[in-house]
Amino acid sequence: MTINKPISFKSGDVNGWCKESHLLFSSFHSTSGKSVTHSGLHLELSIKFSNKSFDPKILKNMDDEEAILYLSSLRQIGRWSAEMILLFTLNRKNIWPVQDIGLLRAISNNYNKKYLPPKKFVNYLKLKFTPYCSVATWYLWRSIDDEPIQY
Repeated sequence: MTINKPISFKSGDVNGWCKESHLLFSSFHSTSGKSVTHSGLHLELSIKFSNKSFDPKILKNMDDEEAILYLSSLRQIGRWSAEMILLFTLNRKNIWPVQDIGLLRAISNNYNKKYLPPKKFVNYLKLKFTPYCSVATWYLWRSIDDEPIQY
């Protein structure tokens, strides 16, 4: 099935579309800039919510890596998207998105490293900032923003 137009959502389960899938996808959509018109993610999430093969409520009981793997099991959600969902929607405090271009650029700029910074150095910073990698990520992103952005 192809989705040709944006879909509006209402509370509850309306024609197979679940409120929870909308809330989860909204965070993905706002952080990734992907369009619903080119994505089957809403449909897949709705089906998985309906048949109970995906339950976002269990994410809160998972550690970060388990949650990333669980979210990544969804079509069109990779590691980076899962990390953005954990960072922005679930407010996880120790997310270090090493595939994020902005984070890598900020590390390069702030630590006088070439772009792309060495993986060993990026991993060293993760250890240094744990358990507050999310806060470090926000500050590093902010360091390369020309204008204030509300995260």
